[in-house]
Amino acid sequence: MPRTSLRAFGALAATAAAVLALSACSSTPSGEGSSGGDVTLSYAIWDENQKPAMEEIAAAFTEENPNVTIDIQVTPTKEYWTKLQTAASGGAAADVFWMNGPNFQLYASNGQLAPLDDSAIDPADYPEALAELYTFDGKLYGAPKDFDTVALWYNTALFDAAGVEYPTADWTWDDLKDAAKKLTDPAKGQYGIAASQYGQENYYNSIAQAGGEVVSADGTESGYGSDEALEGIELWTDLIASGSSPTAQQLTDTNPEDFFLSGKVAMFQNGSWAAGAYADNADIGGSVNVAPLSAGPEGNQSVIHGLANVANAKSPHLEEAKAFAAFASGEQAAKIQAETGTVIPAFNGTQQAWVDALPQYDLQVYIDALDTAVPYPVSKNTSAWTSIESEVLSQVWSGAVSPKDGLQDLAEQMQAALDAEQE
Repeated sequence: MPRTSLRAFGALAATAAAVLALSACSSTPSGEGSSGGDVTLSYAIWDENQKPAMEEIAAAFTEENPNVTIDIQVTPTKEYWTKLQTAASGGAAADVFWMNGPNFQLYASNGQLAPLDDSAIDPADYPEALAELYTFDGKLYGAPKDFDTVALWYNTALFDAAGVEYPTADWTWDDLKDAAKKLTDPAKGQYGIAASQYGQENYYNSIAQAGGEVVSADGTESGYGSDEALEGIELWTDLIASGSSPTAQQLTDTNPEDFFLSGKVAMFQNGSWAAGAYADNADIGGSVNVAPLSAGPEGNQSVIHGLANVANAKSPHLEEAKAFAAFASGEQAAKIQAETGTVIPAFNGTQQAWVDALPQYDLQVYIDALDTAVPYPVSKNTSAWTSIESEVLSQVWSGAVSPKDGLQDLAEQMQAALDAEQE
């Protein structure tokens, strides 16, 4: 997918805004796909913790559009995608539903999502990388709802006990490795860091920090065959080899985050979603904080991901569905989300309430990460190659295959999968 000019999006949004301004006397969307009478829109989400905020957003939309009621349907993540795939294939998906980056292009390319360019959405109101993530063939199909970047969490008690200074914005990979070594104490079963085989939290970031990419911007070329990708992977495998991290087997037998939660690991890279959970954890909530990622050869880039509200292209109430998708990702909805502290709203300028919700942590680092953030790596059928990625890299992490040989194999297999997408 070629990168699309956000300036062009801005022009489209301005045109759409002008059209809406002319029709502002009607509080309910009208036109093709609009019933004109009382309408109930189904809204599919997967997080029960966010339901109260979504209910408040739905109520605010209904207040502006009295003839439209929103029926929120919560399906746990584990079942969400299977249910959505079945429903979408039969044309019976919810009118509006949550979408993520890895699945986005598959649904957009199959004509199951409605373009939102005419829904008064200005991509400039959202982080650029996030707007790019939900663009396909030059059209915006997803209204960014929230986002997550990645930062470095650390246990202040373990740092203090070891006499190691806390991470700062000036840290490089060398500083990270040096601190991890000093914080490792085999006698206590304590490690400096958890070098887990996590893409979003770990190696997707380090590959970008080394100047590489997982997949090209248009989703057609694997980046795993590059020297930069190798350098990004070796950051983590070297930490395991040096003993500064639990072994791959240990990280398989025990959830990597549990090492951090139990005080057996001093540092753990994690997304912004972790803030609330850590604050609520009685064991570590008062002895952890967060810092920016350490910089590699090309910087301290974080992968950015986030959810989008999308409209079902086959909805019998398409205009209302598109209007609600846009509203649920707009400024008013973003402020409602921010005040809950559960997620960082995507709408620019509304994130401060999220930062303020947990003042004990330096959460501004997650917002600052937007300056150099890179999009989450996706293609037309992301899952076709992520399964290969997981299998090959598990051999690399375990030491059964060298990083160089493993990445060459991964690059070849992944490229074959990407080529198949273009057929």
